[in-house]
Amino acid sequence: MGVAYVGTAVWLRAAGFDGPAGTSDAATQSLLLRRTRDAIRTLVSAPVDSADSAATRTLNAVLAHGQRRRLLATTGPVEQIEVDDPPNLAAWRAADNFLELLAQDPSRIRRCAHPDCVLYFYDRSRTGRRMWCSMTGCGNRAKAARHYARTKNAAPAG
Repeated sequence: MGVAYVGTAVWLRAAGFDGPAGTSDAATQSLLLRRTRDAIRTLVSAPVDSADSAATRTLNAVLAHGQRRRLLATTGPVEQIEVDDPPNLAAWRAADNFLELLAQDPSRIRRCAHPDCVLYFYDRSRTGRRMWCSMTGCGNRAKAARHYARTKNAAPAG
C-alpha cells in the first residue's frame, strides 16, 4: 500500500470500517472520502439553496451508491446499509450522517471557534452555545491562551 494511503487505511480501521484491501481500494476510498468531505464542508460553511450546486451534486452522487434498507428480524426492526461497491461505504456513511444532522437542526452544525482548528461539530449541548469541537483540546488551548495574555500584561504585584 502506498504511503499516501496509509493514513486513510488507519482512519478507516479506527472508524470501524474494514481497511482497504490494496492500494487501488485505498486510493479509491481516499478520493471518495476527500470529495465527500469537501462537499460537506462547502455546504456547511456557505449553505447553497440551489439544488444545482456542485457540492450538492457531489453529495447526491455519493448517496446514489447506497441505501438504507429496513427489515424485520426476529429481534425487531433492523436497518441494513447496502452500497454497490465496498469502497463507497465510508463516503456514503459520511454523506448520510450529514443529511441526518441537517434534518435534526442545521443551525447546530458549527465550525470550531479555535482559529487554528479546521473541524466542524454538531452542537448537542442543552443551551446550543458550544464553541469548540473539543473542550479538552481546542477549548483548553483557547482558555490557556487568554489566561497567558492576561497574566503577561498584568503588572507585577509588589
